[in-house]
Amino acid sequence: MPAPLLVARRGDVECHLLPALANRHGLITGATGTGKTVTLQALAERLSAIGVPVFMADVKGDLTGISQPGALPDKVKKVLADRGLPLPAPLACPTALWDVFGEQGHPVRATVADMGPLLLARMLGLNDTQSGVLQVVFKVADDQGLLLLDLKDLRAMLQHVGENGRQYTTRYGNVSAASVGAIQRGLLQLDQQGGDKFFGEPMLDIADFMQTDGSGHGVVNILAADKLLASPRLYATFLLWMLSELFETLPEVGDLDKPKLVFFFDEAHLLFADAPKALVERIELVVRLVRSKGVGVYFVTQNPLDVPDSVLGQLGNRVQHALRAFTPRDQKAVRSAASTMRPNPGLDLEAAITALAVGEALVSLLDDKGRPGVTQRVYVLPPGSRLGPVTPAERQALLAGSLVAGVYEKTVDRESAYEMLRRQAQAALAEAAQAAAPEPAPRASAARGSSRGGGSGMLEVVARSAVRSMGTSIGRQIVRGVLGGLLGGGRRR
Repeated sequence: MPAPLLVARRGDVECHLLPALANRHGLITGATGTGKTVTLQALAERLSAIGVPVFMADVKGDLTGISQPGALPDKVKKVLADRGLPLPAPLACPTALWDVFGEQGHPVRATVADMGPLLLARMLGLNDTQSGVLQVVFKVADDQGLLLLDLKDLRAMLQHVGENGRQYTTRYGNVSAASVGAIQRGLLQLDQQGGDKFFGEPMLDIADFMQTDGSGHGVVNILAADKLLASPRLYATFLLWMLSELFETLPEVGDLDKPKLVFFFDEAHLLFADAPKALVERIELVVRLVRSKGVGVYFVTQNPLDVPDSVLGQLGNRVQHALRAFTPRDQKAVRSAASTMRPNPGLDLEAAITALAVGEALVSLLDDKGRPGVTQRVYVLPPGSRLGPVTPAERQALLAGSLVAGVYEKTVDRESAYEMLRRQAQAALAEAAQAAAPEPAPRASAARGSSRGGGSGMLEVVARSAVRSMGTSIGRQIVRGVLGGLLGGGRRR
């Protein structure tokens, strides 16, 4: 069994994270600039050292330094000496870099079908009615064997269901054109935020987050989130999808000597902001049950009030950095944080929270019986890896030497809903054009034949117009042909 991980100390008082209880989840809170990021890096470093893979989002772009040996500035060395803390030994963790946009790390993708209507509705900001229509679209696609892999598949399916809404109403429910239009507009906005790069294949294999190197150290997976954070709903839904994927993929393992993976959810307030009740219930369920899959989840946020009580009650390991009490909400957060940590008879927690220095924290970790430890005012031990980002050359070296190098870089576009609906539309158009072809006119009935020929000529013009519309439609737009066929047009992006 791995030895307890020393997280923080002050004099003779030490706070250890027990590896066997690291999957009981945790919370790291504190105002900006109080040391949350350093605490996160230190925890990730210690978990990696005992063979636990880690996932964390790098929202500020400075966590990649965990891959390089550290060298503390003289100013920090002096602070550590004043606090009676030893200098950390320089070390580097095996690191894999990921990026939804494929610019600063290996691409991360999911299929539309795997994301599902609930999370996709959250990503698009749909109301209840629009979410219901999206669920109908997914159900129709499932029943008709149409794969939803990327956004062009979803657009094609929306167009198909919207234009044939009457035939689906009695079986699936009402499908309004207004709701379909709202979803299409949401997809357009998602496209502009770069969401189209996230949907497709090859889809992320969650097992690639759970690797160790040749020395048995856990790989630290870092998601470049500085650009992703500009689209907060996409960021939060993406991380929730990964957490759900872990929950649905991993088998039950019960209590282990150490977690199979620890998942740090930075900027956690974005996950719960304006989240519908159904989604919050889903998060609570996942957090409560994923522990038995050997996964620990640690929420990192500025204010403990950002996390709903139903989820907060599942977080046993707490690291509370300083909070500021400038507003009534701040004061409420201070009281809330103090009241949810185990009291220390010799320490006024509420007063201490506002007086903590940078790198100092109130720490309460679970003991060997799973009970919250007495809260201690201690100093978080700094990591031995570099504080700050890697250089471009170091980033390229990490990507080239990664265990998954070359696996996700090339996209795959197999036949799915878009191609199948387009082929059906072309077949319908060809059949209609053939049915409208002019018949040879008898010579003896020249006048009557001329009349028939004029009518068939008009149909030919209509058919040619439809063919031209297929050739000139832009991007991935799906249009309804004038002869009743569904046409897909244009080149793929």
